[in-house]
Amino acid sequence: MAIQQQSSPPPPPPQWVIDLNTSPPARPKNTNIPDPPGYMSARSVAGKQKSQAPQRKPPTQEETDTLKLKKAWEIALAPAKQLPMNAIMMYMSGNSLQIFSIMMVFMLFKNPIQGLMNINLAFAKFETDGTKGKLLGAKLVYILMQGLLLALGVWKVNGMGLLPTTRSDWLAWEVEREPLERAYFAFR
Repeated sequence: MAIQQQSSPPPPPPQWVIDLNTSPPARPKNTNIPDPPGYMSARSVAGKQKSQAPQRKPPTQEETDTLKLKKAWEIALAPAKQLPMNAIMMYMSGNSLQIFSIMMVFMLFKNPIQGLMNINLAFAKFETDGTKGKLLGAKLVYILMQGLLLALGVWKVNGMGLLPTTRSDWLAWEVEREPLERAYFAFR
């Protein structure tokens, strides 16, 4: 005696699913209600495109080169914007040998060295026949700014006492002085 179950059809989807899947009703064409601010219906967009002025002409090669040169100078001066922040961070990290100050100094040396090694890559997108000679000044300024960041790192390492700048740091290479004459105290 097997009981057979009849499979019932799945329940109908909720009303919001039906509303979401159906397209919105078409607006009547004779409505006088304006679109809300910021909303452009397809009908009003098509009408405005016809009435708009013609599209602006594409920039000339000279204008493009000028823009590329401006962007190259922005990249060249970007390390100068990092100088005050790095100087304050180096000052605040102190002169003691701790993991935080060592990591800060490592990053202060690593980033400028990477920047100097990748200088051509940084300016490659701005190089064209018209800007090739003019980019030399931007590259030189970029090298100078990276050098200033390296100098800040050297200043910090010196402040931490890691640079051998005193005479006592070089005692291993000092030669003992030979006296020219000796004086002995003698009792008679």
